[in-house]
Amino acid sequence: MKLSEVKSSEIKNLDLLAKQVVEGFITGLHKSPFHGFSVEFSEHKLYNKGESTRHIDWKLFAKTEKLYTKKYEEETNLRCHIIIDNSASMHYPIVEKQSIDNLNKVGFSAIAAASLMEILKRQRDAVGLSIYSDNYEYYAPEKGSERHRNMLLYQLEALISAPSNKATETYQYLHEIAEKIHRRSLIFLFTDMFQTNKPNEELFEALRHLKYNKHEVVLFHTYDSKTEFNFNFDNRPKKFVDLETGQEINVFAENIKEKYEELSKLFFNELKNNCLQYKIDYVPVDIQKGYNEILTAYLLQRKNFK
Repeated sequence: MKLSEVKSSEIKNLDLLAKQVVEGFITGLHKSPFHGFSVEFSEHKLYNKGESTRHIDWKLFAKTEKLYTKKYEEETNLRCHIIIDNSASMHYPIVEKQSIDNLNKVGFSAIAAASLMEILKRQRDAVGLSIYSDNYEYYAPEKGSERHRNMLLYQLEALISAPSNKATETYQYLHEIAEKIHRRSLIFLFTDMFQTNKPNEELFEALRHLKYNKHEVVLFHTYDSKTEFNFNFDNRPKKFVDLETGQEINVFAENIKEKYEELSKLFFNELKNNCLQYKIDYVPVDIQKGYNEILTAYLLQRKNFK
């Protein structure tokens, strides 16, 4: 689902926005070749002639012109923990007032997390949340109650509205999170993978800590393709400032564009290969493209989670 398809132009109600994202995603799956797959994971099944019509989902019928019944009897015990990097680099691009079609990386991650929480709610699965930057800002264990979910939504809404000038300490806090999550869980990590003072080898050691505890880990590598992967700046002289260290450089974009994009591709390939080596699911997430990849990754992981 593209951001432009959501009716509201501003992020006024994260819960409502997440529901719109999930409804659009599920409707799209019903129209796709993954039809049977989507039924299994949206708590619907095809209506069979002779069954009671009591649980037919008439709203879904209006959208698909097919009869599905809601599944109430199957309780699940999947546990999911969402982790969000709230360092300064995740607040790029600089946005004065975020809206659904004008988001920075952390704003996008917050909406993605809320959408995951909505689909987890529909599956009666438990969800927890961790937020970190240069300190462990927030932790909530996995629970399935509506009150707990509302508390997490409040934290996500705060992420969208509050700026950050903090450095990244992913390495340290992933180790702490690994120690807190005792029961086997599906873990989603939203981060741009930028580190100020630790090499990626140490970051992957922390990810391996999560894997060692038998969790399934999905890395949502969050980035802005326009300027962080492709160096799309005009060729006027510009000052580039590192959001976490404050380091500055004055350059003409054209002079470094080719080299930057070459190094950017190498960086992405290295992350992908490291994740493959450590059996971590790597999902590059472009904030310009919406949430389908994220929700699809959840469905795939949920199907394989034993």
